[in-house]
Amino acid sequence: MSTEKNKEILRGGQFLVKETPCEAVFTPEDFTEEQKMMRDSVKEFVDREIWPKKEEFEKKNYQLTEDIMKKLGELGFLGVAVPEEYDGLGMGFVSTMLVCDYISGATGSIATAFGAHTGIGTMPITLYGTEEQKKKYVPKLATGEWFGAYCLTEPGAGSDANSGKTKAVLTEDEKHYLISGQKMWISNAGFANLFIVFARIEDDKNITGFIVENDPENGISFGEEEKKLGIHSSSTRQVFFNETKVPVENMLSERGNGFKIAMNALNVGRIKLAAACLDAQRRVTEGAVKYANERVQFDTPIANFGAIKYKLAEMATSTYVGESASYRAAKNIEDRIAIRQADGNSHAEAELKGVEEYAIECSILKVACSEDIQNCSDEGIQVFGGMGFSADTPMESAWRDARISRIYEGTNEINRMLAVGMLVKKAMKGHVDLLGPAMAVADELTGIPSFDKPDYNELFAEEKEMIAKLKKVFLMVAGSAVQKFGPQLEEHQQLLLAAADILIEIYMAESAILRTEKNAKRYGEEKQTEQIAMSKLYLYNAVDIINQKAKEGIVSFAEGDEQRMMLMGLKRFTKYQNMPNVVALRNEIADKLIEENKYCF
Repeated sequence: MSTEKNKEILRGGQFLVKETPCEAVFTPEDFTEEQKMMRDSVKEFVDREIWPKKEEFEKKNYQLTEDIMKKLGELGFLGVAVPEEYDGLGMGFVSTMLVCDYISGATGSIATAFGAHTGIGTMPITLYGTEEQKKKYVPKLATGEWFGAYCLTEPGAGSDANSGKTKAVLTEDEKHYLISGQKMWISNAGFANLFIVFARIEDDKNITGFIVENDPENGISFGEEEKKLGIHSSSTRQVFFNETKVPVENMLSERGNGFKIAMNALNVGRIKLAAACLDAQRRVTEGAVKYANERVQFDTPIANFGAIKYKLAEMATSTYVGESASYRAAKNIEDRIAIRQADGNSHAEAELKGVEEYAIECSILKVACSEDIQNCSDEGIQVFGGMGFSADTPMESAWRDARISRIYEGTNEINRMLAVGMLVKKAMKGHVDLLGPAMAVADELTGIPSFDKPDYNELFAEEKEMIAKLKKVFLMVAGSAVQKFGPQLEEHQQLLLAAADILIEIYMAESAILRTEKNAKRYGEEKQTEQIAMSKLYLYNAVDIINQKAKEGIVSFAEGDEQRMMLMGLKRFTKYQNMPNVVALRNEIADKLIEENKYCF
């Protein structure tokens, strides 16, 4: 059974070289009744307990954040991803994404506290802990009796996480490790009962993870709360360890396995961060729509102006596309986890490998959604005009809170380079066949192009052909770059960044088109009019971005005839037969938003 299912699910990164039928993607319209109830209960809690207190969250009310977290624990929301035997709800990956999505939209302070606790605070023990560690700590974390934090970053170890200087020294009786070092930017530090701490034993190549209980009398002290641009009520402090005694049985996983734990935690964190940006975008878009309908200038609501419609349409489109791609990947991960469990893997093994399989998609989503919420909130301020710059409106705090998301879970620059690098490594391992398709594209460049004009009768026929051509652009650029630079490709960071942007736009655009196509088939095209418009609009924008980034990449390494041939190929691969009227598309999307007076997709 699992073998049959396995055949249907694309491996991570294979979206680039294999066609995905729309029926194979999961969409928000596929939520089960249980998932819809969960979504509605989370949203109701946020609207009642968090949204009305936005002003308080901007006053650095750390106690309010802790109180809200306790309530989330009482309702079971902190234990959604935790197996039932450890007092969690044991729900699937899509459901955990859903809860993260809707809890995170009202304020970045709760989004950060929730993400740090459930993800990097609890998950490492759930996935890497011994049975004794899980039974001792996970139930307390799942119910909100205790809160967790994650101590990885140091003054000299940020993106280069494995370079930390914190030391763990075994005592003479070999019963404890003494941990000494300094950690910084530790979310939840002010109210955490437990820390996941990474330290180096002797001169080990890799760091080791430890579970450390917070005890001020055990050599643990804290810096003052950091003064930050945003997430004002998220507790962020330095943590100092001075020969903190940690029982040897509190080592997490094996000695030297800390770097692996950290990297796998980041994979999950990246896709969850993408989810955490979604409801923030919905709320910002809805706020901008309502204000545009209410604000009258020149005797008419500003919503009637084309310049405002442009902004509202683009804001809604990026939100819709982010949803489409995030839940597509989440279901792929959930299905991969189920396959591994059916094949005999434990829950922890299955989840680790399931997420790791789609690490490329996790990095893509982290970058795309974090930049979309930043752009969305920026345009939200612009729609509000001068009022948007005021702290009395929600746009100002939304913009500040959004900024950290491009740094969390690995900077967007790191994630861009990771996405391409991981794809190349998968190709070298034979997990994704890039060589064959790349060679086919190279042959096509030297062949005679077809001048037949296709007949596009079906919905998205031209758009899907365009997606296929954009994939050829990536294969052309990346294939030639790998051939030219080989293992030294990672040294050409600007080229990698350009290639990553092409990869990102392909995945996001394809996800929206597949979602809309699936829903048009089951509900009728007439009920998906604006969704069709958003999918076409996003693709149009993506083609422009890909064109620019591909040119940048090509001219950086190709010269003479090779460069001319590739630029001609790029022109061919980014050419529309029937250019969409993007002004009409934006107006259609905006008019629907204005009529409904909310984000309605």
